[in-house]
Amino acid sequence: MSTMHGILEEMAPEAREALLAHSRQVTFPAGTRIFKERQRAEKFWIIECGTVDLDIHVPGHKDAVIDTLGYGELLGWSWMFRPYTWHLGATASREVRALEFDAAAVRELCQEDSAVGRSVSTAVAAVIADRLDSARTRLLDLFAPYGSGTPLAHAR
Repeated sequence: MSTMHGILEEMAPEAREALLAHSRQVTFPAGTRIFKERQRAEKFWIIECGTVDLDIHVPGHKDAVIDTLGYGELLGWSWMFRPYTWHLGATASREVRALEFDAAAVRELCQEDSAVGRSVSTAVAAVIADRLDSARTRLLDLFAPYGSGTPLAHAR
């Protein structure tokens, strides 16, 4: 593969190659529900093209879109932490081409090879931190009297 994906760029080359050995190419047509909240998280993806809306169930209302992911972004991190269930839902908003990974196989790889495990954990932790910062900004924009200004990552 000639193009480098965002999360993969951060990984050591050996870890990246070991991880990619567990991937396969998949496509989700626009409108496809990729996963739902509380379902078992058995796979994860790195988006090559297209967009995915992350949503949360709001009782009595339509699911609320809380983020949109695109090129190079990791779709799904719940596979890494027990009880391995999705915290959000995901729907392809534009046709998606992605690398799909088997979560159990990658967890096993990370246990067997500590360097790969550290590299994957560090990359996923960075994604989680970024998503939390983004969620904080969205919440402040919704509920703060004057909005939030800039995300924490940009305020430093």
